[in-house]
Amino acid sequence: MPDAMIVRTGKEKDIDTLVKFNIALAQETEQKQLSPSIVNQGVQVLFKNPKYGFYTIAEIEGEVIGCCMVTYEWSDWRCGLFWWIQSVYVKPEFRRQGIFTKLYEFLKEKAIQEQDVCGFRLYVEQSNHTGQNTYSRVGMKEAPYKFYEEPFRD
Repeated sequence: MPDAMIVRTGKEKDIDTLVKFNIALAQETEQKQLSPSIVNQGVQVLFKNPKYGFYTIAEIEGEVIGCCMVTYEWSDWRCGLFWWIQSVYVKPEFRRQGIFTKLYEFLKEKAIQEQDVCGFRLYVEQSNHTGQNTYSRVGMKEAPYKFYEEPFRD
């Protein structure tokens, strides 16, 4: 893993990079072509409304090399928040070097400091075995749930 890497909370200066990463992620994982203007708007809304969540950034010498987004889900069963880890992306040339592990460790330390976080959740494509192995390696376990959705826009 790169020695000079830092992990931090995302800032508005990261918006352009986050938009590029999200577009690349959708193309790589789902072969979806996203609208840059809609993704840009979506990323900006998160920064303007921290009640929705936040981004975590991995960078080396000022270059953003990876990220993930956290959104919140209230659990009445646990009287706490699940942090949903989403939009995980690492630049191809930095993959398999422990970047996600460092992002995850940063999030875990942050979550433990919060009084109302009861756990992490994420979803992963069924065919993404590399991602599934990565999530298992950091300590996550496969949940016994299926994921359903009804999108109103795509």
